[in-house]
Amino acid sequence: MSAGRAILVLNAGSSSLKFALYDVGSALTVTARGEVENLDSTPHFIARDSTGAVLHETRDATADFAATLAGLLKFVDDHLGDSRLCAVGHRIVHGGADHIAPEFVTPALLDALKALIPLDPLHLPHNLAPILALAASRPGLAQVACFDTAFHHTMPIEASRFALPRALTTAGVRRYGFHGLSYEFIVEELKLRVPTLARGRVVAAHLGAGASLCALRNGVSIATTMSFSVLDGLVMSTRCGAIDPGVLLYLARQGKSFEEIEDLLYRHSGLLGVSGISGDMRALIGNYNAHAREALDLFSYRIAFEIAGLTGVLGGLEGLVFTAGIGERAPQIRADICDRLAWLGVRIDATANASNAMRIGAPGSNIDVRVIATDEEAMIAHHTKGVVASTKPLP
Repeated sequence: MSAGRAILVLNAGSSSLKFALYDVGSALTVTARGEVENLDSTPHFIARDSTGAVLHETRDATADFAATLAGLLKFVDDHLGDSRLCAVGHRIVHGGADHIAPEFVTPALLDALKALIPLDPLHLPHNLAPILALAASRPGLAQVACFDTAFHHTMPIEASRFALPRALTTAGVRRYGFHGLSYEFIVEELKLRVPTLARGRVVAAHLGAGASLCALRNGVSIATTMSFSVLDGLVMSTRCGAIDPGVLLYLARQGKSFEEIEDLLYRHSGLLGVSGISGDMRALIGNYNAHAREALDLFSYRIAFEIAGLTGVLGGLEGLVFTAGIGERAPQIRADICDRLAWLGVRIDATANASNAMRIGAPGSNIDVRVIATDEEAMIAHHTKGVVASTKPLP
């Protein structure tokens, strides 16, 4: 890279650390992206350039997060050459009710996020780990937290609360919504590509290992299928989606421990639980096993069911946008969902759908159906640049 400045984006999960590196100029340009997999066992680091060519790859024999992060930072430094890392942006899955915009990481913010861990014990500790490690190893480096829940703070109260005693709502038991950075990116893409649709009534479908829907009116979230946790709503890879709370009471009465129930709901349900084969959509599509077919049918059914509900909330529907891994690359699933929505006047062009074209709605379809690739890392980089520049010129 030529001399300049760069922003590093980190997206930390329980067993992986995704990253993207951006050159800061008049526009943000990605120069490298990659992932460290198997963080909890034998870390595998791979970095690619913007064309997909491998830039660097290593495998470690043992798990050591500090050493893994140090190796990633060394790659960044070597890749930058004369350029300089000026900020790091982080995806924070849960920001609670108060954190509704990107923020500089400060000791006060870290304390506030640690206090939120009981709301999201499965994600927040992993999201905070690289922040804390960077604060220790590079204390002068600006860090920015970007919250997945922030985009949904616009939901009206009837969309955000449960019918529970007010004391529980005050304590934070409410619908938050997730995948907000992805939905925000989709809104920005619609503004650029289809401005009339961006101002309309749209359901965006983020369909990946985790899956959710968002009802957008004039680019603003007014309802979403995930709620207090990432378990709610749609059938997912290994998560159950919406479930009668009575099932959980039943399991507890049958002697299942809290840990067993949590493990069942997060890791052994969804497509994996129904099919008994895999939670990976690629292993199920085209599989003639009856249980695999049942899993696919349930997946599409639940999505169509929830889209119908969100259409009612919106008071009509003008656009449907598919995004994320399954949404972007699974024509059969998109077709199944749209067939179930034919009553709404949804029609798709089979050829355009098969090629994953951006516009797959057929001529005469009442609904404009689109496929738009999401990029949460680009959204985080944009926010990071903005937060740093709003306080002082980028160093």
